[in-house]
Amino acid sequence: MKIINNFIPPDKWKIPVIILLGIFTGLGAYTFKLSKAHSYLGNKPETCVNCHIMAPQYATWNHSSHREWTNCNDCHVPHDNKFNYYYFKAKDGLRHSTMFTLRLEPQVITIKEEGRKAVHNNCIRCHEYLLTDNKMNQRSETFQHLRNNDRDCWECHREVPHGRVRSLSSVPNARVPVPPSPVPDWLKKVIE
Repeated sequence: MKIINNFIPPDKWKIPVIILLGIFTGLGAYTFKLSKAHSYLGNKPETCVNCHIMAPQYATWNHSSHREWTNCNDCHVPHDNKFNYYYFKAKDGLRHSTMFTLRLEPQVITIKEEGRKAVHNNCIRCHEYLLTDNKMNQRSETFQHLRNNDRDCWECHREVPHGRVRSLSSVPNARVPVPPSPVPDWLKKVIE
């Protein structure tokens, strides 16, 4: 009880502290809503377009055969256990949001080593039947050789599922979901 009393301000400071706490709570809630932070808990691919820089990746995925079967998290997040799944999403999301907020994103996005491992493991997780198919294994010694040499899947399947995404201008006519304006209606009326 004595520890709690140390955090209670003197009487003359109670009102200003309550006001400041209210301001910071309001700003935090508004930032949470404006950044669409709740959307990152789900698996909708449109969430990745919250950052405009991901538009080429979204557009190329949307025109691939993977669109019918997977979403971004199916490929880019580890699926070994739920804790690691959400830990990876949180860590990667914080890194992305920090880079985009501070305008540190590169012109060409490249995958980090940890993400590369996750994508490779997820390729194997979904396409394991191809790796263990007797007909496939008997038909091609080359396939068997490549599979046994610890190569990444995209060394041969280079354009799956994103095609040739080189820069922001790779897909200039791509149609992606446009996020709604974060400016509230009442502020739009004041500006007009």
